[in-house]
Amino acid sequence: MKYRLAWDMDEFWVFGYGSLMWNPGFPFEERHAAKVFGYRRSLCIWSTVHRGTPENPGLVLGLDRGGSCRGTAFRVAEAEWPAALDYLRRRELVTNVYKERMLPLALADGRRVTAVGYVVDRAHEQYAGALSVEEAARIVRRSTGQSGPNDAYVFNTLGHLQQMGIRDLWLEAVSALVEG
Repeated sequence: MKYRLAWDMDEFWVFGYGSLMWNPGFPFEERHAAKVFGYRRSLCIWSTVHRGTPENPGLVLGLDRGGSCRGTAFRVAEAEWPAALDYLRRRELVTNVYKERMLPLALADGRRVTAVGYVVDRAHEQYAGALSVEEAARIVRRSTGQSGPNDAYVFNTLGHLQQMGIRDLWLEAVSALVEG
């Protein structure tokens, strides 16, 4: 039996480009390095709770248009599809700054799959747009929210990416300026 999104699928894959890569929160049968084309990892979402405040918003990651992004693909067992999708929607669609999309991926082993992924909604009020490295660093350096300082979020993300062998030159440049 196929679980219905707005699409029919024979397999259920999920693409992670941020914390989902090291903290998926759902059971999976396979995990592979993957790349999506046409999107890039970016600090492009205003955070007014976890990494900032309404008066002094911070920045968190979104998958924005342009370029490509290395991340992780997870294949979920069919019996787990409903629970995994419900979990992802509760986690990613809280403020609707992300849109659920089916994304074509290239896995590191050469396979091509289609995965559920969450891309930023450029029309949403939380969309910060394409910021320069300098502007992003300035915002990250001065912002703190309920989950802690914005710079800790950036450093933690970058550390995990490096452990996974993923280079993100833009995020590395932001981090370098934040560290000063």
